Amino acid sequence: MKEGEEKTQNLLWVYPNRKEDWHKAIVNEFNIHPVTAQVLVSRRFSSFEEIHHFLYAKLPDLHAPGLMSEMNHAVDRMIQALQKNETILIYGDNDVDGITATTLLVEFIRLIGGNVYYYVAHRTSTTASVITDALEYAIEKKCSLLITVDCGITAAKEIEEVIKRKIDVIISDHHEPTDKIPHCIATLNPKLINSTYPNRDLTGVGVAFKLAHALTNELVSKGKMRSTAIDLKRFLDLVALGTIADMGILRGENRVLVRYGLRQFAMTKRVGLLKLMDICEVKPQEINTADIASKIAPRLNSLGRIADPQKGVGLMLMHDSVSAIYLAKELNDNNSKRQQIERRDSEDIEAYIQAHPEILQQKAIVLYSDKWHPGIIPIISARLAKRYNRPTLIIAIEGGIGKGSIRTIPEFPVLSRLHKQSEFLINFGGHDYAAGLMIKEENVLQFKKRFIEQANQILKNEDIIPKLQLDARVEFKDLTFDLLDSMQLLEPYGMGNFPPILYTDVVQTWPPKVIGKMHLKLYLEQNGRMLEGIGFGLSERRSKIAKKNLDLQIAFTPHVNLFLNKPSIQPLVKDFQIKSN
Repeated sequence: MKEGEEKTQNLLWVYPNRKEDWHKAIVNEFNIHPVTAQVLVSRRFSSFEEIHHFLYAKLPDLHAPGLMSEMNHAVDRMIQALQKNETILIYGDNDVDGITATTLLVEFIRLIGGNVYYYVAHRTSTTASVITDALEYAIEKKCSLLITVDCGITAAKEIEEVIKRKIDVIISDHHEPTDKIPHCIATLNPKLINSTYPNRDLTGVGVAFKLAHALTNELVSKGKMRSTAIDLKRFLDLVALGTIADMGILRGENRVLVRYGLRQFAMTKRVGLLKLMDICEVKPQEINTADIASKIAPRLNSLGRIADPQKGVGLMLMHDSVSAIYLAKELNDNNSKRQQIERRDSEDIEAYIQAHPEILQQKAIVLYSDKWHPGIIPIISARLAKRYNRPTLIIAIEGGIGKGSIRTIPEFPVLSRLHKQSEFLINFGGHDYAAGLMIKEENVLQFKKRFIEQANQILKNEDIIPKLQLDARVEFKDLTFDLLDSMQLLEPYGMGNFPPILYTDVVQTWPPKVIGKMHLKLYLEQNGRMLEGIGFGLSERRSKIAKKNLDLQIAFTPHVNLFLNKPSIQPLVKDFQIKSN
């Protein structure tokens, strides 16, 4: 390690690459702040074209939906359904991505005059299948076409049963395919082997938007609809909400969709979404990705975790203001209950880990119990994977069946591991870094043993050390409103495009103060300029630096703090190191 000496916790700082000629070329070409240019260097942008697209791409730069394999078959079948006045069922997954994708297609099909119902799966159900639980509903409503959104790619057997009942199926999904691709009218998925679509990182709602876009193009080109009949931008708030909630990579096309989707929030006419934002105390004109990820998405997700996710679609489609207020409050109450359950189960799991420290001697964590709520385990597995920086599987057992949620690290993609142990599993699916599985209780111990052995064989010690990626070195004199304006070019932030982390050397002039029980206020000085930093969640480390005039190296993200309507720049401190004399 070249910079910073004694560390206050086991967090590996990864310092940025410096390429002086390339950095200077970026500054000259784009006339941007040198610190912003260094962030682009650190994040391995390698051409002007790539940088220009990242900073300035617009909606016309989106990929044509027809590039997706089998899109023409899906569009033809939907046009046939519209012409024959067939009844369509949209079947969605029960998370925010699935809820928004379902809402988008239901609203779109109704706008173009189609007959459509929707059905959203229940996460807490112990049934091993997807789709099958909606089959009776589809038959009852006399649906002749079923369109999946954000699910279906791993449900070959179940879809075969649907087709036997004389119901055609179109799959729109973004999860990784497993062994057998379902046989149906069309399979829309950018992750298919030999896919011709340039962006494999679309989320479920992104694929649904592409289907609506392709159908609109076809209807307009055939003269069956005026080009001004539907403005597809009206759906981009849903696309942004689902993409952010599902942690879609905010590069390329997703970045464009989310950027314009955030603007659409300011113009949205969705009564239910507006009432939900009221409950969250989020202003549509000022919304950002953090608001969606931390306030709106958890409330919608609470339905799929502990209640009825159908209500999420109902809220997004609602036109009645009084009903929307009532339902938004119900979501808020559900989220409070979800937080209580999550707190209870998290405390139980953390207590177990502390009582069994040998767990952390392995390079993967696998825990199971019949006491934990199956809807909560994805949140807990994500938190533990981040905290301990290793593959983490949490299994909630109910009625002899375990529902598991896996979150992992870049060095250990999990789908290939699950393939190798599929004989133990009822089913599995998802992504390489966030997957789910179902398993019989009697197979859990053997599966756990194999999974941990694989991690121990593949991962090195340094792989499981938590890392902090630094983007640029700065001096306090660089921290100006001009810099923060320049860094806005890098937004929207999210998965694959996190807020920049800068670093510098400072003197702590006064011992830090604990605020809100968990956070630190730090008093920092460099070359005569004083700034107050905030270290969220760092209160436990106060004793390490409880002295005056201490030399520190800090890693931070600059932030504009508004106090009494007066803006000031404040470092949000992520970590610190004590500098040796």
